Amino acid sequence: MMMRLALAIATALGTGYSPVAPGTVGSAVGLLLWWLLPQGTVVTPVLLVLLFVVGSWSGTLVERHVRGTDPGIVVIDEVLGMLMTLAFVPVHWPGAVLGFLLFRVADIVKPYPANRCEALHGGVGIMADDAMAAVYAQLALRACVWGASAWAGVAL
Repeated sequence: MMMRLALAIATALGTGYSPVAPGTVGSAVGLLLWWLLPQGTVVTPVLLVLLFVVGSWSGTLVERHVRGTDPGIVVIDEVLGMLMTLAFVPVHWPGAVLGFLLFRVADIVKPYPANRCEALHGGVGIMADDAMAAVYAQLALRACVWGASAWAGVAL
């Protein structure tokens, strides 16, 4: 029963089983959640901490279950990363799509120290590298939002 729950969480209700680009699909789930969930100073940080903790737990169990490190079916880290990228950034859909693209690039490239976070043990390592990639993506998104507003007078 616990393994089924861990698999449901880690795979974002099965989306991690996508035969094509499961990480991108997981990020799309995060984008959808961003759109559906209320944005606020209380809800967002609580959700991010909860996702990190529950994702670390489920990621550790799934790693043991499949006997592999950071299995591709685990996409809860991409969900967290996408929500972190968009957290507290005042964007509409064009900005959210830009955030999605920025996060996917940062998640794939894994600039330092995100690449070092992968070495952390178990589910914490699974979650931490995407959380760090999200920090880079959010900084880039904030720069784009500022630039679009300051230079072009356009709101993302």
